[in-house]
Amino acid sequence: MSERKTRGEADTLALTPELVSKLQGPSTDCGPGPNETLCDDADYARFLAEVLAGRPPGDLWLFAYGSLIWRPACLDEERRPALLRGHHRQFCMWTRRFRATPERPGLMLALDRGGQCHGLALRLSEKTVEQDLEKVLRREIIIKPSAYLPRWLKLETGQGPLTALGFVINRQSPRYTGRLAEEKAAAIIAGAVGHVGSCAEYLMHTVAHLEELGLRDSRLWRLQALVAKELGAGAQNSSP
Repeated sequence: MSERKTRGEADTLALTPELVSKLQGPSTDCGPGPNETLCDDADYARFLAEVLAGRPPGDLWLFAYGSLIWRPACLDEERRPALLRGHHRQFCMWTRRFRATPERPGLMLALDRGGQCHGLALRLSEKTVEQDLEKVLRREIIIKPSAYLPRWLKLETGQGPLTALGFVINRQSPRYTGRLAEEKAAAIIAGAVGHVGSCAEYLMHTVAHLEELGLRDSRLWRLQALVAKELGAGAQNSSP
């Protein structure tokens, strides 16, 4: 659940850059797994055509709920705090590359059914909308069949309702974890690191940027504390 922070909250992130910096991963990309097929240019052309075919009238908006908030795939012309009902932000997708390895898989965020999610609606420039959408698709969809499904989602904003493109979890994908206990999810995240960084770093940045927006995702807030505890315990155990 996401909610506005109350004035005067003094809580600070337990998951700090100092803890995250202790995680060291491989320096090279492990590449796709033996049973994974990468999308090609023809796939991305088809994805783009399908998304544009369902585009609603007016401006094109993108719903950012995770790393798109703090590491956008393209430039945007306007940002609005937005609420999505019917889906929630959850670490429910396996990853074995980038921020993890096949030997130590990690977890990434996706939108799963139920609840609600606060995030940002990003308005894309009409002048470069096709190029920008392709950049987003190439970032979010890498393996086929995809664990992410592009969907047009109804959002609520302070300036009125709008429809935005978002990515929801494909529950039929083998990369869908189903519901994990928070302690198990924390242990997985704390142990996953790849050539671009760690899952703990990904979690830390997402929670920190939500806090900057005045938002508190209670699930992620509990999770970051559990991951920090895992990393702190690991550091103590490795001390001479």
